[in-house]
Amino acid sequence: MIVTVTLNAAVDKTYTVENFALDRVHRPSSQKSTAGGKGINVARVLLALGQPAIASGFIGGHNGKLITAGLQEEGIPYDFVKTHGESRICIAIVDPIRTGQTEVNEIGPQVQPDEIEAMQEKIKSLLSNASHLVLSGSAPPGTPDDFYVHAIESAKAAGVKSVLDTSGEYLRQGVKALPYMVKPNVAELSAYVGAELYTVEEILEAARQLAKSGINIVVVSMGRAGAIVTDGENAWQAVPPEIKFISAVGSGDSLVAAFLDATIRGAELPEALKVGTAAGAANAEVCGAGLCTAESINAFLPYIKVTRLL
Repeated sequence: MIVTVTLNAAVDKTYTVENFALDRVHRPSSQKSTAGGKGINVARVLLALGQPAIASGFIGGHNGKLITAGLQEEGIPYDFVKTHGESRICIAIVDPIRTGQTEVNEIGPQVQPDEIEAMQEKIKSLLSNASHLVLSGSAPPGTPDDFYVHAIESAKAAGVKSVLDTSGEYLRQGVKALPYMVKPNVAELSAYVGAELYTVEEILEAARQLAKSGINIVVVSMGRAGAIVTDGENAWQAVPPEIKFISAVGSGDSLVAAFLDATIRGAELPEALKVGTAAGAANAEVCGAGLCTAESINAFLPYIKVTRLL
């Protein structure tokens, strides 16, 4: 089983608005509300691929009830820690005409020290039946910068492989604990190294340095340019074809889920990257996060180009 942790779970609202512009009144042509947050998206795709998963994290208030109701409706197992504060709402406005996307994400509830302690204990309890622990996304106010460090150390103590997909100080602190895998995007990796990374060569060098520090696998998502993977010695790039782009929300999470599923099924790194990139592309063709299917992922596989990098 794979445990996913979403410290800042949300109600995700996606609006489709043609020719979206500021300082105007808009009425969406379509809208969708789902239980959201990066770890929840990962769990959603894992289950679609037939991989057992459970979602955890913080939830609170009325929005927390909407999140659990959504998970129940989708059949996604969960085990959350309740907070005194209100879970957040995240809004994505997708413009199919201009192929643009605007996001407005609330900060999240202020979590208390006793809630942090309860979350740490919750993770430890879930690790007893887990093969992987996926730590995804931002954290709500009040969460210590080293929270993911303790979670990674707990996973190591339990013999569980940890995957870190976060940003800022949480990424900086988390990599010090040497998780099994990290999955930043280019902007997050650039912030981590303190310099803008533009070329594949620059991105790969930064990823290799991370891997050589003691992290087994580093995957960097690069949007329409695909993704790269390295174990510090070997490296590959996977590039998707042109797609009917709708929304990028959840594509990185879909990549993580499909990549893990492939490795668990015995795939080597280049094949796992191919499957992960196909999942990211399939997700970008639908409105909503982590709503790609096994069928849509498989349909992309023949068109993903994988190249070994020197």
